[in-house]
Amino acid sequence: MNKKYKNKLGSLRSSKNNLIFDKIAKKTMNIFIISILLNLVFQSITIAEKPNEGPKIISEAAILIEESSGRVLYEKNAERLMYPASLTKVATAIYAIEKGNLEDLVTVSERARQVDGTRVYLEVGEKVSLRKLIQGLLINSGNDAGVAIAEYLDGSEEEFAASINDYLQGIGLNRTHFVNPHGLFNPDHTTTARDLAVITQYSMKNADFREIFGTKELKWDGEVWDTTIYNHHKLMRERPYEGITGGKTGFVDESKHTLITTAKRDNMSVIAVVLKG
Repeated sequence: MNKKYKNKLGSLRSSKNNLIFDKIAKKTMNIFIISILLNLVFQSITIAEKPNEGPKIISEAAILIEESSGRVLYEKNAERLMYPASLTKVATAIYAIEKGNLEDLVTVSERARQVDGTRVYLEVGEKVSLRKLIQGLLINSGNDAGVAIAEYLDGSEEEFAASINDYLQGIGLNRTHFVNPHGLFNPDHTTTARDLAVITQYSMKNADFREIFGTKELKWDGEVWDTTIYNHHKLMRERPYEGITGGKTGFVDESKHTLITTAKRDNMSVIAVVLKG
């Protein structure tokens, strides 16, 4: 494809993607992160002095855990079944890292090319390494990358769903049922804040996952899309806060805003999950 056309197309698509993740980030997710993750955890004296006073947050469900031990520091409706939206991709990513070969080349299908929502604009027949697909999945929240990963691992989205559900149960996610690799709405695609904290805790033990999950921006050179992709988590890039180590945002109409954040300060690491914010 003509390079001039690629650059023009990339610019248009990059602008469209920027509008999408700006919409996702408009809600006040920072309220939770600042009041819970920062004040509650990193100012431990507050916990000691007022042990019965929990912070008030707008999200319907939330949990905050210590990464090393899994100790729950705060929770609200943590066992309630919810729609995760793109937080699904955390599970897809670690499943792919553990089951696949990151250097394998994956051929993009028509089904992956045509998926709705945020994409990294893969083309039918394009060959992309599994590592790059996971980067596109986590950093730019590419739904097309998710479908390509699912088909590479298990042949189809349907087989992928059956396989990843078994995989997640083996890790200890007992209230999670996924039907796709990306989190686009399906009434049967549900999980809990607690389960999402558990899979994030598990995933953070993997060096490849940690590296990609903590990436703020990445040069993307695709067959028809040359651009720089950016992590959609505001506190990682646009409004940086000391200690943030990774994050994933999500949004569909039914789930509203969803968010996973990891952070570390001094010797303490935490994982925060908020759903329907």
